Amino acid sequence: MDKVAVFGAYGHTGRFVVDELQARGFVPIPSGRDAGRLAPLAAASGLEARPASVDDPASLDRALAGAAAVVNCAGPFAATAAPVIEAALRAGIPYVDVAAEIEANADTFAHFAGRAGGTPIVPAMAFFGGFGDLLATAALDGRTEADEVHVAYGLSGWHPTRGTRAAGAVSRRRRDGRRVRYSGGRLEYRDDEPPTLEWPFPAPMGSRTVIGEYAMADVVTVPSHLAVPEVTTYMTAEAARDIADPDTPAPAPADERGRSAQTFLVDVIVRSGGTERRAVARGRDIYAVTAPLAVEAVHRLLTGQVRTAGVASAGAIFDAPGFLRALSSHISVDLPA
Repeated sequence: MDKVAVFGAYGHTGRFVVDELQARGFVPIPSGRDAGRLAPLAAASGLEARPASVDDPASLDRALAGAAAVVNCAGPFAATAAPVIEAALRAGIPYVDVAAEIEANADTFAHFAGRAGGTPIVPAMAFFGGFGDLLATAALDGRTEADEVHVAYGLSGWHPTRGTRAAGAVSRRRRDGRRVRYSGGRLEYRDDEPPTLEWPFPAPMGSRTVIGEYAMADVVTVPSHLAVPEVTTYMTAEAARDIADPDTPAPAPADERGRSAQTFLVDVIVRSGGTERRAVARGRDIYAVTAPLAVEAVHRLLTGQVRTAGVASAGAIFDAPGFLRALSSHISVDLPA
C-alpha cells in the first residue's frame, strides 16, 4: 500500500483527505505544524504522525520520507505551497494541493513551471480551481480553445472554515483590497463593485441572483492550459453574503461522514464561435468533496493515468470526463454527449 503524506492533516479539509485516503487503500502520513493537534488525529487513526514546519526543510524531508506522494491541505498556501513543493521535488514525488488562493496558484505556475521536470505538481486540486477546470475541459470535448468560459457556483450557503478565512485575508492583503477578474487573457485588478445578475441554474436550483466576476481559482487553472481570453466565475448572492459576514459559523457535521448540510450545483458554460456547451455537477459540502478530488488525483498520478508532467492543472494532466465519472459516488455530473 502506498504511503501518502498529508500536510495539514488535522485541518477541516485535511481530515476528510486522511479518511478518503484510507478508504481508497492508501496509508496516510499525517503531518503539520502543530504537533499538539497532530498527535490525537494520528492516534485515533493508528497512523504515524510526522510534525513538520515550512520554516524547517529538514522536517519536511522527514515527513515525506518513504511517501509516494504528498497532499498539501495547509493554508494559507501563499506560505505553505512553495516549501512543500520544494520538499516534494527533493523527494521526487508528486505534489497535490487544495489551494483556492488565486495568487498562490499563480505563483506555483510561475515559479515551478521550469523547475518541476518530470515531477507532477497539481495545484488547486479542490472544489475551487480543479473541479471547474475539469468541467470546462470536459465540456470542450478535446478542443483546446474557446471564446469564453463561465463557471457559476450555486451554493446553498457558505459556512467557511478557519483556513478559508485566513487564506482570504492573505489574498485581500496581496490585492490591496481590490477584486480580481480574468479578462483579455490576463488577471486584472479593479476597485469597482462587481456586477450582480440572474443566473439560470439547471433544476433543482433554478434562476438565482449571483455576484458576477466573483473570481475563484478557476481564473488561474482554466487559462493555464486552454486558450480562453475570458474566464468568468459567479457566486450565488447568499453564499457571498455568508462568507463576507464575520459571524457566519464554521461548517457543522450533519451526517455520519462529517459532511455539512450545504449543497452545491456548479454550472459551466463554454462558448466558442456561436456555439455553447454545458457541463453541470451537483453534490454536497464543498470541503468534503475536495477529498475525493484530491485522492483521485493521487491515484491517477501514481498509476500513470496522466497526459503531461510538471506543473499542470487538473484539466491539463488528467482525462477530464473519465476523472469526473470516477467520482460518481460523490457527485453527479451531466456532460455534453
